[in-house]
Order: sequence, then C-alpha cells, then structure tokens
Amino acid sequence: MGTWDSGPFDNDTAADWCGDLDDADVARRPMLVREALSRAAGEAGYLDADVACEAIAAAVIVAAQRPGGPAITSSYAPDFLLDGGRLDLPDDLAPLAARALDRIMAADSEWHFLWQDAAGPTNPAFDVVHDLRGVLTAQ
Repeated sequence: MGTWDSGPFDNDTAADWCGDLDDADVARRPMLVREALSRAAGEAGYLDADVACEAIAAAVIVAAQRPGGPAITSSYAPDFLLDGGRLDLPDDLAPLAARALDRIMAADSEWHFLWQDAAGPTNPAFDVVHDLRGVLTAQ
C-alpha cells in the first residue's frame, strides 16, 4: 500500500477506489459506497488494509453529506464531489459507516496495526477515523 499522508484519501487504494467511483454510472455510485462499507463492517476475520482504506474513503463521503461533515478537498477524492456534486445516499449508510470504522479500529485490523506501528505519540490517522465516527453518529 502506497501511503503519502494520514488523510482518508492519501493512499493508493483509496485513490483508486475514488477513481472507480468517479467513473461509475451515477445510479451505481451509492451501491459502491455501500459495498465498500459492508465489506469492512462484515469482515469476521483479519481485516485487510485495502478493505479498510476503501471503507474509510466511503465513510468520508457519507460523513461529508451530514450536518457538520468534513469538506472533501483532497485532489484524490472523486472529481464529481470536488466539482460540487453530491450523492443521494440512504440514511442507513451513516450507521453502517460507523460500524465499518469500529471494525477498522479493532485489534484484528491490518490498517489499525500499520498505523499504530507507524505513529508516534500522536496519531493523525486515528484522529481522522475518530472524528468521522463522531460526525456519523451525531444526532
């Protein structure tokens, strides 16, 4: 996995997934977001880092459309979102995204292990996930 920073789109896997989302038919995009979140949330075994990276990118897209959600500004995010586009996402994706993030932060997650190992006394990647979860679970 090529990673150049701690942001949700700052790795090859997330950037590639965002490119696929951008290239997908508009009607198919919500399903691709759901699939990325479901793969992470539903993984019972060791969670692969690539699955986690795609789910984090999908969670940001869900969170960005909620009140207080983060603005999507990364040049690696889907172009249609950077150009001001939106997705019509069902309400059940926010709790699914929160469950995916919980799974990503579990001890048997490769993404968690790699970032825990790489970070020093502060962990900006973990902070991103915690902040996202807060937006997704806010009432």
